[in-house]
Amino acid sequence: KRSGSFTMADSKAEEGSRKKPRVEEAKAEPVIRFRNYQPTDESLKQGVVAAAPQPSVEEFVKEQFADQATKPELDKVEVQNLAPRKVDWDLKRDIAKKLEKLERRTQRAIVEIIRAQHGADDEGVEAPEDED
Repeated sequence: KRSGSFTMADSKAEEGSRKKPRVEEAKAEPVIRFRNYQPTDESLKQGVVAAAPQPSVEEFVKEQFADQATKPELDKVEVQNLAPRKVDWDLKRDIAKKLEKLERRTQRAIVEIIRAQHGADDEGVEAPEDED
């Protein structure tokens, strides 16, 4: 362990011990290549790179049409799969069963209320008598 006093000389000594000796390599001069530039100097013209051959547009279009003719047609895609879903679609899906159950209970409650009202109306009204 080290004592509390640490000096810059100590840190430099440690760095010197950790460093690897440099290996001097013979550096070759970089080769200059001209892809888009046409030099005017004769000594630089040897670095000009030939342009890559460009395919003709007609051949490219013919290839594309040939590929389209050989590919089988895809099944018709449903509109629902193409249209983006709403942000809360997963929430609606998850609570759909609960909503159905709640809807059934609501309908039953409404029917009971209507029956209770009709029952109260029937008690207050006498049945019509047949007069011959």
